Amino acid sequence: MRIGAHVRQDEDPIGYGERLGADVIQMFLTDPQKWDKPPTHPRTDEIRNSPIDVVVHSSYVINVASLNNRLRMPSRNAVAQQAQAAADIGAFGLVVHGGHVRDGEDVNAGIVNWRKLFERQADKGGFPVPILIENTAGGDFAMARHFDAIDRLWQEVGDFGAGFCLDTCHAWAGGEELVGVVERIKAITGRIDLVHLNNSRDEFNSARDRHANLADGTIDAELLAEVVRTVDAPVVLETPSEGLAEDLAYLRETAG
Repeated sequence: MRIGAHVRQDEDPIGYGERLGADVIQMFLTDPQKWDKPPTHPRTDEIRNSPIDVVVHSSYVINVASLNNRLRMPSRNAVAQQAQAAADIGAFGLVVHGGHVRDGEDVNAGIVNWRKLFERQADKGGFPVPILIENTAGGDFAMARHFDAIDRLWQEVGDFGAGFCLDTCHAWAGGEELVGVVERIKAITGRIDLVHLNNSRDEFNSARDRHANLADGTIDAELLAEVVRTVDAPVVLETPSEGLAEDLAYLRETAG
């Protein structure tokens, strides 16, 4: 079991992970609210040589599925840039949200846009790290909120080696039960490469993405521990920082 957390101090990610006793950390390599190209990380050698595994989360502005060229094209470019930056620090993958089309637009067209991302990159030799598509919490026109939509998406991208990141808060808020969730997703994708283990501040099927510490949200903490016990993948906490140490201790005690 390899567990850790999202780094909130990107200037010293390994130091932060060591202070937590983390086996794995997740980090941004550029401002997640902007389109900036990732700079070379000043601690690249330290990150690459650390025994702590690293995964990179892509910018929130990215929406590969969009039918709007002015959003989709820079999104494709940003995924390629951030995947290369992730490879440069030795990360094992790049997490990218599933994205959405606008209300009333064709969801299937958004799914095709995901396939085009991989097709176009394949012509350039492919991505240097796996792209881990993350399920999302809200929106009826989302690519990866409901598991039937993820199934349709995987029919288009699975052959390209796309990875999957399961977020427990997103699944719950998106209206998907967590009992048996690992088996259900693996039946669709054949894999789970990473788990974002988060409780939810809001009720089931709320479509609201607001994380809570493991003992404080609306999801039974034992359900979350069961995900860790059954998933056989690295686990990253994205829970509020004031309870993060307690969350890690709980997992080590109950899911180890």
